[in-house]
Amino acid sequence: MTTSNGEAHLRVRDLTMAYGSFVLQRDLNFDINRGDIFIIMGGSGCGKSTLLKHLVGLKEPAKGEVSYENESFTRASDQRRGEILRGVGVTYQSGGLWSSMTLAENVEVPLGEYTDLSPEEMREVAALKLALVGLGGFEDYYPSQISGGMQKRAGLARAIALDPQVLFFDEPSAGLDPVSSRLLDDLILQLRDTLGATVVIVTHELASIFAIGNNSVFLDAKTRTMIACGDPNHLKDHAEDPAVRKFLNREA
Repeated sequence: MTTSNGEAHLRVRDLTMAYGSFVLQRDLNFDINRGDIFIIMGGSGCGKSTLLKHLVGLKEPAKGEVSYENESFTRASDQRRGEILRGVGVTYQSGGLWSSMTLAENVEVPLGEYTDLSPEEMREVAALKLALVGLGGFEDYYPSQISGGMQKRAGLARAIALDPQVLFFDEPSAGLDPVSSRLLDDLILQLRDTLGATVVIVTHELASIFAIGNNSVFLDAKTRTMIACGDPNHLKDHAEDPAVRKFLNREA
């Protein structure tokens, strides 16, 4: 199984996230290494999903910056940001599918936007990506015709349409039963290895954190900053801050 090679793929430096005068998190400093399955974790309201939005440029930092491969994403032009983001795939809690489109048509959206493929070639790529996530034969189904777990996999097929170097997940296991959640974890590992991608996941699901995460940052709502960083399997028993150990051991 491919693992992190210690080469920083993304860097976060002195990042402060704020809504107006309200500071959500401050002084965030961490690296996401190439090949990591990196977990953004912490209690409710600490800013996990907001951090993901900063990493993909949906929200601007009040201070500090995000870099991709030693190039500042925060200070890049809109054109350059667009070029960087073509190497990024994002999946959302609901799957984020267009309900009026078939699964194949959903996967074809980024292909039509960013490639010169013919309709026949896009259909072929869409079928391949759906097959990679276990949805071969479902190309002409609509989102309403499949289960929630299948919708999440279809959203993942769309996210990998352009063979991204970085994959972002926002609560991928939300609403799934334990079996479906474990299958999704296995799929994430498989795609990381197949694509050679770096994976960043916002989650509070301990089973997933320990099963697939090899690096992490812990955001604390009380102090409004990060209080731990590293392999969650190590932090579980050895984190310096007791709040991290309590969270990872599900202690009251």
